[in-house]
Amino acid sequence: MQTVTLNNGTVMPLLGFGVYQIPPEQTEGAVTHALEAGYRLLDTAAAYGNEEAVGRAIKSSGVPREELFITTKVWVQDAGEEGTRRAFETSLRKLGLDYLDLYLIHQPFGDVYGSWRAMEDLHREGRVKAIGVYNFYPDRLVDLIDHNDITPAVNQIETHPFFQRSGYQELMRERGVQIESWGPFAEGRNDLFTHPVLGEIGPEGGKSVAQVVLRWLVQRAVVVIPKSVRPERMAENIDVFDFALTDDQMTRIAALDTGSSAFFAHWDPAMVSRLGNSRIHD
Repeated sequence: MQTVTLNNGTVMPLLGFGVYQIPPEQTEGAVTHALEAGYRLLDTAAAYGNEEAVGRAIKSSGVPREELFITTKVWVQDAGEEGTRRAFETSLRKLGLDYLDLYLIHQPFGDVYGSWRAMEDLHREGRVKAIGVYNFYPDRLVDLIDHNDITPAVNQIETHPFFQRSGYQELMRERGVQIESWGPFAEGRNDLFTHPVLGEIGPEGGKSVAQVVLRWLVQRAVVVIPKSVRPERMAENIDVFDFALTDDQMTRIAALDTGSSAFFAHWDPAMVSRLGNSRIHD
């Protein structure tokens, strides 16, 4: 597995396994298969409701803790210093772990600065190796960097062939922030899996469209966390390090960028209110 080195020296796998939208009753089995397939980066969140299942799979896997890279996230409901501290302890307990490798602010809403202060303290205490953010657009990321002691190690954002974030990736690189993709397949939007450009590139190297997309991301040094509940897909998704896309192929994929989200805008007032007021626990 190829890796990237974060701004504090922490080493992170370039490709991992995400569990967003996997029901809790299926998560333990899915993570077990993922670990058997060779995944070592696991990405979950308090808001996903499946941290306990991820923890059970980790415990029963027999994989040494030091070989794993575990990410989870604090939800808006728990924003602020005290709330984030409580949420961190809850997530750690559910996962059955002594520390986290990466802890992220899940949305750029609520008391983000209070959360970040708590996360900086958790990092200084050695409770988490790296801290970062999720869904932060450039203005929010730069503001957070400029007014705090620790620069986020990672920003996990929507990144796929139809929303490529190349300019933003360059800004993050200049600021020492690693880009990580969620939604690498755009959840199949824009007919991604049957797209003629991606479909033409795949057969050229005997690879699937999914493998082409994942290879395109890792070749750009974008950390990516594809999700699947099917062992054969998991094996396919991790098998992207034995080939490379040509400059011409990369250019053809670059032409697919629409410059806009395939899902929703985080600056839309209705969405800000919806996410900011969503509750994940009593």
